Amino acid sequence: MAERQERTAPDAVLTRIGQVVMLHHAGDREEARRRLLDLWTEIGEHGRPLHRCTLAHYLADTQDDPSDELAWDLRALSAADEAEGAVGLRGFYPSLHLNLAADYVKLGRTEAARSHLRRARGAAAALGDDGYGDGVRAAISRLELRLGDDVGDEGGPGGPGGGSWGPPRQRPE
Repeated sequence: MAERQERTAPDAVLTRIGQVVMLHHAGDREEARRRLLDLWTEIGEHGRPLHRCTLAHYLADTQDDPSDELAWDLRALSAADEAEGAVGLRGFYPSLHLNLAADYVKLGRTEAARSHLRRARGAAAALGDDGYGDGVRAAISRLELRLGDDVGDEGGPGGPGGGSWGPPRQRPE
């Protein structure tokens, strides 16, 4: 019985995080930040990496100061790195690096932004061919355009892989 409860615990935590994220998306940023910080306190800095990664990822979105946003996004990446090989986390890396790139743009650190944007693009192969994957790839393209076209590397425009990083194609009906 205890083993079964332990297996359901991660889902319960992720569900709680998801509920707070819905509150944030509904426009209550302050309350969402407060509840996410309460969850962070409950989970602790040594909680499960998936929980810390997800929580820090969303806490970053509730920050007003770009430096605080960067700090939370770095915590999310660090937690993901701790759980390397965990099921499902590979698909987070494109978004994690994209968010870090955007943070560095806000802070005027263009080279750091380009570095994380390259990592986001390199990790994008792990994305599914679905709405989430399409959205992340489109966001990568938008930030590439904002930073200029000299960000490319393998698989990007003009790179050895010859892949296209333009806006995702619409699926046939």
